Amino acid sequence: MRRGLGSEAFLRRHRGPARLLFAVAALVAGTIWLWSSSFVGLLGTYRVQDFVVNELWRTADSNGWIASSAPRTYWHPPPTESESNGYLRVRCNGGLTQQRSAICNAVVVARIMNATLVLPELDTNSFWHDESGFIDIYDVPHFIKTLKYDVRIVMSVPKTTRRGQTKKLTAYKIEPPRDAPVTWYRTTALEKIRKYGAIYLTPFSHRLAEEIDDPELQRLRCMVNYHALQFKSNIMKTSSDIANKLHSEGHFMSIHLRFELDMIAYAGCIDIFTPEEQEILLRYREEHFRNKTLVPRDRRFIGKCPLTPEEVGLTLRAMGFGNTTRIYLASGKLFGGKRFMKPFMTMFPRLENHSMVGSGKPEENTRGLAGSAVDYMVCLLSDIFIPTYDGPSNFANNLMGHRLYYGFRTTITPNRKTLAPIFMDRSEGHASRFEERVRQVMFNTHFGTPHKRIHPESFYTNSWPECFCQTKARNLC
Repeated sequence: MRRGLGSEAFLRRHRGPARLLFAVAALVAGTIWLWSSSFVGLLGTYRVQDFVVNELWRTADSNGWIASSAPRTYWHPPPTESESNGYLRVRCNGGLTQQRSAICNAVVVARIMNATLVLPELDTNSFWHDESGFIDIYDVPHFIKTLKYDVRIVMSVPKTTRRGQTKKLTAYKIEPPRDAPVTWYRTTALEKIRKYGAIYLTPFSHRLAEEIDDPELQRLRCMVNYHALQFKSNIMKTSSDIANKLHSEGHFMSIHLRFELDMIAYAGCIDIFTPEEQEILLRYREEHFRNKTLVPRDRRFIGKCPLTPEEVGLTLRAMGFGNTTRIYLASGKLFGGKRFMKPFMTMFPRLENHSMVGSGKPEENTRGLAGSAVDYMVCLLSDIFIPTYDGPSNFANNLMGHRLYYGFRTTITPNRKTLAPIFMDRSEGHASRFEERVRQVMFNTHFGTPHKRIHPESFYTNSWPECFCQTKARNLC
């Protein structure tokens, strides 16, 4: 039986004359840009680049590819209660999108083991310091209904009766290896679940290898991530209201500004801060990360430092975005505060975030895990998304993958390694050809078009081609 795919129709781009005209226009535009880039000195840099910036507000060229998580081969139904090998419990740790990936992996693991999945648990207390769980963030009935042809899902481990006493079935606790292969679940884990009737995998973050040879299991990940995992209606409404308000005045871009205490400390980029701030960063690094001597300048030179707010602003301005550009900022508490944000806000004053939404009043559903969910949805719905740090950032990486699946929505990914020497030259007083050099870096990217996944790019960042099909090649969807 094939999985239910009603929601996939929403993700497919319109066909017909309009699509053909757009494709022709995109082809002509791309040809003009490629030709003019070779003669930039003759035609004028700004005129060429401004034209490209206007094109970025549209979705990228799909080249005939459309998103699809439908099975391409026979897909047997999930086991009945009597056929199931046992009950699978998982505890998903980390931030919103790390947990999201873990949920996708849990569904795939349940499928691999022919097991019944217990609704995943979210470890929100240690990271978010709130009590939100799966049922507070996601639409549970939708989750179960969407996956009814894939896995059997229950709300909790059932009770068992033994010697006249009724109690919950005790799950055997296991800590899976990081990036465990499919074979580990088909042997070690399967043996335990058959023996005990239920197993509890914790922690369950990055506990299944991302590269799996079976494309059907990869498509199941996409079905979970992009169809089954729907936020609760109150979160969806808040997100929609924010996006609609921003769109009411035209296009808007979203920026995930990862200039936060944990990321800066992890990267070891402390040289631009005051002695007091450096002490805070070093203390945080000592408490949370492996002891390793890092030289800030060297880290910056090889692109390991998150972009500062000012560097983000300078990059956008060099690309041709003006000070009227509407920007939604998704981020936690920025380290260094107003001192670092002031240059960015001077360049781009039309700035919003989920707390104010331009109304001057804090919105509901914008705190803790729910607030991160709102940020996620607004970034998904924005015309352009810019992650300023795509290293160990699950939020940015997963969003790039979701936007690819959602219709090849434009994503601008700054190449920090290539930009680093340009910014360093500028900070040392060598600003000659600064904007031209930035443009040469920034316009040398795919902007969200279909592209081959190359390590270390994550499957959650780029599920092409497994979760897509090519309409021009008669590839069944």
